[in-house]
Amino acid sequence: MTTLPTIEQLQASLERGDTTSEALTAEALARIDDPRGEGSRAFTQVYHEQALASARASDMLRSAGLVRSPLEGLPVSVKDLFDVAGQVTWSGSAVLRDAPPATGHAAIVSRLLASGAILVGKTNMTEFAFSGLGINPHYGTPRSPWDRHTGRIPGGSSSGAGVAVADGMSAVSIGTDTGGSVRIPSAFCGLTGFKPTARRVPTMGAFPLSGSLDSIGPLAASVNCCATVDAVLTGQALVAPAPARTEHLRLAVAGNTVLEGADETVRTAFDKAIQALRRAGAQVEMLELPEFSRLADINRQGGFVCAEAWAIHRELLDRSQAGYDPRVASRILRGRDISAADYIDLLQIRRRWIASVERRLAPFDALLLPTAPVIPPAIDALSASDEAYFAANGLILRNPTLINFLDGCALSLPCHAQGEAPVGLMVAGPAMRDVHILNAGRAIEGVLADSLGRTNR
Repeated sequence: MTTLPTIEQLQASLERGDTTSEALTAEALARIDDPRGEGSRAFTQVYHEQALASARASDMLRSAGLVRSPLEGLPVSVKDLFDVAGQVTWSGSAVLRDAPPATGHAAIVSRLLASGAILVGKTNMTEFAFSGLGINPHYGTPRSPWDRHTGRIPGGSSSGAGVAVADGMSAVSIGTDTGGSVRIPSAFCGLTGFKPTARRVPTMGAFPLSGSLDSIGPLAASVNCCATVDAVLTGQALVAPAPARTEHLRLAVAGNTVLEGADETVRTAFDKAIQALRRAGAQVEMLELPEFSRLADINRQGGFVCAEAWAIHRELLDRSQAGYDPRVASRILRGRDISAADYIDLLQIRRRWIASVERRLAPFDALLLPTAPVIPPAIDALSASDEAYFAANGLILRNPTLINFLDGCALSLPCHAQGEAPVGLMVAGPAMRDVHILNAGRAIEGVLADSLGRTNR
């Protein structure tokens, strides 16, 4: 598997004068524009002139000894549901193409630009972020970097974000995660992704899917990269890396639900990761979480996502339903039948569910589970069949959704060997345990790197 440069490595090259921000940005833009690549499907908007001008300004500041953050001068991309001043926010949909341009930047875009990051463009996504597969009938579907000949889904909804980083079109991408939309494309594109506790990153200027579940996080080359970007997105000082000692980690492996329907590739990679952690001295225990088995029934009417998406889209659907992806519209329309009483019940059920899961997780440093129980399916097979599409969507979203409902935080780390199909290992914890999960993730990443011969640390 190709080794991607980390933020630390790129900054070191810039400091030594081995490269410049303008050169890095020009290279990223060339890869986006390459007709042989995935750029036309991975990006919906590309900011050539602005990006190069910003890169030249960054180089001038660096020459004067001014480096605003560890993202200074690095090309980044954002999902096409974040406002960029003067640009229309399409959210992966054709029905918003003629909407008024944004009058200001989304909060996280402002923070990225203030950090010195170079915004090269907006990345493609599932329409209105409502699927974990990444298929988009309006703007095309970028292919996972694995098995390009077949053409496999990149994961969604932050589909272009994953492919952009994997193909070197941006050093970092920013996605959203309502039910796995950062972690799934990270897993399917061989990347590291971080879903923070939702309340830590402001969502102003991001087109919402579900206000109860939406979170914003990075897709990048390593845990340290994710931690660096998380500090910028949250507006907090970057904490020096403090990887946990592996032999001090007590890790829980979810013992029910999460491996149901898993394919042999995922089962094997997940088991090898667990065995590697045990050999490295971690205490790894099976943990039954009956709450996980109940979540499908709790969400049987569509849950927060359908209820809140319907509230957001009902007027637009009334005017423009014919312009929606029918598979997205059909899911939003489920929200019509959720009453106010149903919604209030769901709020109360969630509070009790979270409290119960948190009690079970309290003795552990992190919970381990496969990010997705299957390797990325072929795009054509899912595009051709509603039955295959919805079956795959439900299965692939299942595990990440557990952590969104928990209001928790989670990393997805690549745990497959070089040349094998991509598999993600999720390292998760309850709300506001973000720093602890990142530190545990650093230690786990090191064990996986040693056992699989990886070097992205």
